[in-house]
Amino acid sequence: QVQIVESGGGLVQPGGSLKLSCAASGSVFRSYTMAWYRQAPGSQRELVAKITSGFWPTYADSVKERFTILRDDAKSTVALQMNSLKPEDTAVYYCNVKHESMRYEYWGQGTQVTVSS
Repeated sequence: QVQIVESGGGLVQPGGSLKLSCAASGSVFRSYTMAWYRQAPGSQRELVAKITSGFWPTYADSVKERFTILRDDAKSTVALQMNSLKPEDTAVYYCNVKHESMRYEYWGQGTQVTVSS
């Protein structure tokens, strides 16, 4: 059974940093794209960053130059290093893994990130 578990959320002041981690288990994830999404209250879930099985990253315009996505296939993990955080980054962040065939997709339970002074 596939499990996706996020960690690392919390409260941080504007301009601060946080690192989110996501651990996937129950399968081999080398052929999966791994991604982070977020959902703020009253808003739709949006893609923050993703990284393909070939380690090619893509970022939302709103987080470019501030966030970095990293994957470790040996550990089946994906991390999101978030720097220069802004209040508008406040949201629940979700880890997502999707097989290249698009047939299999899994979500974590989410972790809250709050940016506030």
